[in-house]
Amino acid sequence: MARISKFELSLVASVAFGALIPAESGFAADATSATANAQKVLVKKTKSTKAAPTRRTKNLAALRGGEESVEVGGHSSNSVFSPVTQKHSTTQVTVVTGAELLKTGQTNVLSALAQANPAITTAALPGGGASSFVQTMQLRGQSPDDTLILVNGHRRHIGANFNSNSGTNWGSEPADISLIPISAIDHIEVVTEGASALYGQDAIAGAVNIVLKHSTHGGSINFKNSGYYAGDGQALDGSANYGMALGHNGGYLDLAAQISHQLPTTRGGDFYGTMFDDSRNETANRNVQRGLGIPKSTLETISENMSVPLADSGFNFYSTSTFSHRRANVPETYRANTASDEWINPDLYPAGNQPYIAMDQLDFETDNGIKARKFGFAWDAYVTYARDKQNYRTTNSENVSIPGSTQTSFYDGASVATELTAGLRGSRSFRPDWAPRPINLRFGGEYRHDTFQMVEGEMASWSGMGATDHPGNVPMAATYQNRDVYEGNVNLDFYVTKQWEWTLGGRVGSYNNIATVETGSVGTRYNFNKRWAIRANVNTGYRPPTLGAMNYFYSAPYPGYTVDQIPAGSQIAKYLGAGSMKGEYSRSYSIGFDSTPVDDFHVTGNLYYIAINGRMGSTKTYSVDQNDSVLLEMLKNANLESATSLSYYANLYNTQTFGGDLSADYTLRTKNLGQFRFAMGINFSDNEIRSAKSDLVNEYTKMMVLHSAPKNREQISVNWTRGKWSFMAQELRYGSIVYMASPTGAGSVPFQQNPGFITNLEVDYKIFPRWTVGIGANNVGNKHPTRVPSSIANTQQGLAKYASYSPYGFSGGMYYVKTSLDF
Repeated sequence: MARISKFELSLVASVAFGALIPAESGFAADATSATANAQKVLVKKTKSTKAAPTRRTKNLAALRGGEESVEVGGHSSNSVFSPVTQKHSTTQVTVVTGAELLKTGQTNVLSALAQANPAITTAALPGGGASSFVQTMQLRGQSPDDTLILVNGHRRHIGANFNSNSGTNWGSEPADISLIPISAIDHIEVVTEGASALYGQDAIAGAVNIVLKHSTHGGSINFKNSGYYAGDGQALDGSANYGMALGHNGGYLDLAAQISHQLPTTRGGDFYGTMFDDSRNETANRNVQRGLGIPKSTLETISENMSVPLADSGFNFYSTSTFSHRRANVPETYRANTASDEWINPDLYPAGNQPYIAMDQLDFETDNGIKARKFGFAWDAYVTYARDKQNYRTTNSENVSIPGSTQTSFYDGASVATELTAGLRGSRSFRPDWAPRPINLRFGGEYRHDTFQMVEGEMASWSGMGATDHPGNVPMAATYQNRDVYEGNVNLDFYVTKQWEWTLGGRVGSYNNIATVETGSVGTRYNFNKRWAIRANVNTGYRPPTLGAMNYFYSAPYPGYTVDQIPAGSQIAKYLGAGSMKGEYSRSYSIGFDSTPVDDFHVTGNLYYIAINGRMGSTKTYSVDQNDSVLLEMLKNANLESATSLSYYANLYNTQTFGGDLSADYTLRTKNLGQFRFAMGINFSDNEIRSAKSDLVNEYTKMMVLHSAPKNREQISVNWTRGKWSFMAQELRYGSIVYMASPTGAGSVPFQQNPGFITNLEVDYKIFPRWTVGIGANNVGNKHPTRVPSSIANTQQGLAKYASYSPYGFSGGMYYVKTSLDF
């Protein structure tokens, strides 16, 4: 606790120091007035008037966060009023606009963002079973949980689904940004630095800030219909947003909604093996497996983003909320009508059985607060509450352990996650006579109460062998856990010369059931001139295990075996050697440059190193020893007698990542041929394991950490507009990955998927100034991943035709038509 006291003392001293600085005479109360003589660029333009703005209107504009001044050198105001990520020029922030997201042809926010930014990868099917409900992102090759998600600068809640099946998201429980309407987004900021001191301790790989629209008038309506070349996977998507003024002092309310309905695709191989024990086996249709494909799903989501100045009080009330409902059906392992498959009841399914997991999800978050300028400081006080509940059912199933039962649908239980956050942030910019530029102070404190709950399934879903092919939550799995988190942070940004900038930051977090951790960051940037600059950063970070990681239970029957993911704190896990889970500690270093060699030509580049100690992951599978009477008795008492293999979550690795990225764009304006925008991006990240707990891991678990996502991604694109026409062409290259079909048995053989080139095209035409129609295709060449050898695929009944977590999917080419109306 002594270290906490030192931090708190420094925080209080910083606040007191800022409060003692007078707002007049020699010092400035805000960055805007302090840099009145500096050359600036206005990012958000306001309507010009002949009369000079009054002090009151300036304050209202600042409270709304609608006006942000940026110096040519690249530095932005550090006020807590702004909903955008604090664009310290010592770190790189890449911006993807809402229009660019829609231009990708994707309706899922995450898929669109990954297509637009090469530093992000996401698999179309990130895992099997329940792990395929939610797409996840990997930033700079790190775990999805190592990227902090923000909405309007505030932390976004994580979901209730812990991804316990192997794949790119194995062992993660991240925030789900696809639950935000794509029509609600003004832009997304990708911070590719481990800025843990400023954004949050768990921003190990970086942060993604989603800034919502805040219009006072107008809106848009968008419709899209898509399908795959193979003739399946039809999808309909509709989205809209509308902004309106609230009052006459700059208040606004921006509403948005989106509805998406996706039909499934199927790309699995024909069933390999015996389908029937009689003569039907010779002539049976073997195209019966549906486990390799995009699942059927329906998503409805709405949002509101509001800000209202409270008369002449100097206070501004704001509110941001999202509400989502999603249904999804994921196919499981096909069960043939043979005596060797003990999971099927031939009386119920004489032709064989394709079970499904069904999820029904309700998710909402509301973030409300007040911003004000008092005592010479800008203040932001807020309270956020979020809840995600996912109910699970197994359908088209049976429980063969219940004699004579004809039940085919089972309630498997639910998982629920909540997050309550209350915080206060403050900022102040001041300029002593000796300072070459304003000094920006930012500080804050936050309390967070997290909960995680697993609800027991109905008895028929778990008794005996349980429901085929996804047994419900056993009584042992039912739990309610909570955690209190207390955080404080302070950040100082200053210049030692007019060209040389420094940022210093510190953050302390106390997690009541784990640890108290201090992290910090140091960044610097030197502007040689208005066109060239170099920068460097050093960061330390910390990510605690989520409550889901510590308490989640999942049963996954495969052909010939069953793997149960048991809670890390359970008696069974402890019997197998599990210890107390700890968090991940990281340190990262980066250097980079920003340049504008000529007007309209921008180039940025970075080299980085990320080291993580205590990286979390799933252990190897432990075969249940039938001679271990103690273990067998524990499994019997926990209603897990059908388990043949067990695994749990633990701190397993010390890893390091070497990487770099380069991006450039150039805008060419011509007199007669229109405007061209050329862009390119390259990202490379190489994960290595420095050390591992060799008794808890094997080749399979290591491959998932090192090679489940491509080491490199490259892309080039051109956007052309002329009059009513516009055209987009994009070429993407994904590096190779290593695929392993199963964690144990004959399927646990590494297979390398070759690099792939994907071409995307879109053409748009404005029928009227506000009405646009378009046609396009993603994966124009109908590229499929490298075919998995039959020797591996046949261990999964022939299903594994392609790598399930291929970074560009496995469904082939997709076409779409769309239209949009602005008003």
